[in-house]
Amino acid sequence: MDFESVLDKCGSFSRYQFVLLVLYGYTNILSSFHYFSQTIISFTPPHSCMPDKVLDSHGPTNITYSDRCSYTKWNSEESRNEQFKCESWKFERESNYESITTELEWVCDDAYKLAVGQSFFFIGSVLGTIFFGYLADRIGRLKACMLTTLTGALGDFITSFVNSLPFFSAGRFMSGLSTDTQYILMYILVFEYLSPKHRTLGLNIVLAVFYCVGLVISPWVAIWVGTWRNYLWAASLPALGVLCYPCLLFESAEWLLTKRQFDKAAECLRRIAKFNRRQVDENVFVEFIKYYHEKINMEQKTTNDTFMGMLRTPRLRKFTIILLIKSMIITMAFDILSRNMEGMGTSPFLLFSYTSFTYLPAGLTIILFQNYIGRKGMACVSLFVGAVITAVTGFLIANLDPTEHSLLLALMVGLGRYGGVVAYDAEAQYAAEIIPTSVRGRGMSNIHVVGYAFGFFSSYIIFLGTFYKPLPSIFISLLMFIGSALCLTLPETVKRKLPQTLAEGETFGVGEKWYYFPCFSQKRELPDDTISVATIENTRKAI
Repeated sequence: MDFESVLDKCGSFSRYQFVLLVLYGYTNILSSFHYFSQTIISFTPPHSCMPDKVLDSHGPTNITYSDRCSYTKWNSEESRNEQFKCESWKFERESNYESITTELEWVCDDAYKLAVGQSFFFIGSVLGTIFFGYLADRIGRLKACMLTTLTGALGDFITSFVNSLPFFSAGRFMSGLSTDTQYILMYILVFEYLSPKHRTLGLNIVLAVFYCVGLVISPWVAIWVGTWRNYLWAASLPALGVLCYPCLLFESAEWLLTKRQFDKAAECLRRIAKFNRRQVDENVFVEFIKYYHEKINMEQKTTNDTFMGMLRTPRLRKFTIILLIKSMIITMAFDILSRNMEGMGTSPFLLFSYTSFTYLPAGLTIILFQNYIGRKGMACVSLFVGAVITAVTGFLIANLDPTEHSLLLALMVGLGRYGGVVAYDAEAQYAAEIIPTSVRGRGMSNIHVVGYAFGFFSSYIIFLGTFYKPLPSIFISLLMFIGSALCLTLPETVKRKLPQTLAEGETFGVGEKWYYFPCFSQKRELPDDTISVATIENTRKAI
């Protein structure tokens, strides 16, 4: 008797799964607070030179402010104007909120410090994804989930005490270690203990609602606590709640099975049955343990597939490279569209909070339309529409006065975030279905790592806005157009038998036209079973 059969008897959508989903929602709130703390702490309000810093010993002089970073003062002795750099600034703080840029005056010549420090967040995310992913396979999903959450919270807490760029960079690096795994490991725990027919709806709805709640309230929390240091405390301290997880949750039984700890896996299922008030005969667990003992004894290796094997044959190599490039583009686009909130004529706190509501319709869009228009269609359209919206936003920023058209710009920012979220969520599922089962875990991990590695550049792309405000929008829209075009070269996966091995992956979707979308066709361009056994065997030999 296999795992799914026993889980069904113990309860696959009952009281325990409700607790799982609630804690999954709590994790999503922690994750949203954690990831976007880098946005909340770094808002830069309008500013100008401090008047009392440009007065000489004889009182006011003839001063002309060239821009917010410099001023011109008349030198009466030499009868000429002299250019000086500002040494201090007057900030128009939003609700008296003290951000890191206002407290440490990281503006003008020091504006690069914020971009440099924030980029270390993504360096940490790359190493953290690798390290905690490895740790999850060694010590278990639950323990690794707790450790990664506490590590990220500790990084935020340490950051709240810094006063210089080196220590700020170190704090952001530590904070970034938990960026991906904090969410993914909890997702896996829920996924494995939830009924298959409830997974898509349950996981997406909880993600959309709770992640949205975290984003909407985070700017208000920042205003309420008053300073960026207090905000980091408020964002990090709730992470201590994960210390209660072992009292409420059980380790992944499927992970225990991969470690051949069959008795412990059976014990987890017994406790779930008790929690769900299900009466399950002990013989069920005896048969469960016996089944996996026999499976291990009879199991033979049928494949030596590795992730590098995806680069040895032409079609899989093309798919892999495209998926890696798409991950780079979408990760940068998602981050930039979510953080580029300043200079729109509206308070960045209000703009960030209100546009975060787009996570709800974005999640519903995935649920309602992805099966209809297909994975390729959803990925392609979301990137294309997002690129158009972002390009138009850049054009409007360049040609409109933000103070007079703040509502229009806010609408465009919200639409851009909506497109970015849909593209981000669609890409994750699409990639998981294209990558063959035998290397899916390693493949997805590597794609995530590469995406976060290029997220390192998002802070610098946002920094381009200090030279010309529309530059981040223009740059990211071009990347999204490229990503949309690349989607057309990938095969459709909806309602098709997904590849299990690299050999099947190489022949998957052979003969499919680049313009094929299931919503425009009554039947597939080429059924999966038209690929001959001989073709698959020849491909296996090539791999």
